[in-house]
Amino acid sequence: MWKASEARMPEQIHPLKLVSLLLQYPQPEVVEEIGNLDLDEVGPVSSNQREALTVFLEWYRAQTLDDLRQSYVDNFDFDRRRSLHLTYQLHGDSRQRGLALLKIKSSYREAGLDPDENELPDFLPLMLEFSVLAPGQSGGELLDRHRESIELIRAGLIRAESPWAGLFDVVRDGMPGLSRRQINRIKRLAEEGPPSEEVGMEPFAPPEVMPAQPGEVPLPMVGDRR
Repeated sequence: MWKASEARMPEQIHPLKLVSLLLQYPQPEVVEEIGNLDLDEVGPVSSNQREALTVFLEWYRAQTLDDLRQSYVDNFDFDRRRSLHLTYQLHGDSRQRGLALLKIKSSYREAGLDPDENELPDFLPLMLEFSVLAPGQSGGELLDRHRESIELIRAGLIRAESPWAGLFDVVRDGMPGLSRRQINRIKRLAEEGPPSEEVGMEPFAPPEVMPAQPGEVPLPMVGDRR
């Protein structure tokens, strides 16, 4: 999802990089690579992260590619509250979402990283990779600014008794504790859901993801399914 020069992997795979791969629509080459992965190649990893990854990978490796793809779609595409595009939970289809997307993209550029233009900047796998590649604390801070969305997706997966919930345990294990403000906002969003689209507002997506010419197709607001 990042330019090749920016995506060089260290000898040991960071757990958030692994989660990023697992939270993308399953592709044959990735499924094969994950099937051959030794967890000793993943690190630094806490005991909780290792346990969650062990359980998830046991389930993942027992699935066929078609089963994985169906499970992915069932869990992340049919319920928009579990969309892996994190600004949706906070802003829904509103103009504020477009501004939030531009703000995330600005964070990438300020860190000297340039994401693939085929994906929206709030796609969780992209943000997880950024948290690994970004200098200093900027990657972790960006994730924490979207903590409410991460918690809402995780809660929805837990309610659905989904095996994918374990990956969110890996993500949140290295994050700071929730503040009271975050807890209150998560409760409110869980009760009310994402904001509804406002009548007469301008398109919620930023200009760079909207079609430039008549007849062109805008970039998808969910992950690519090629």
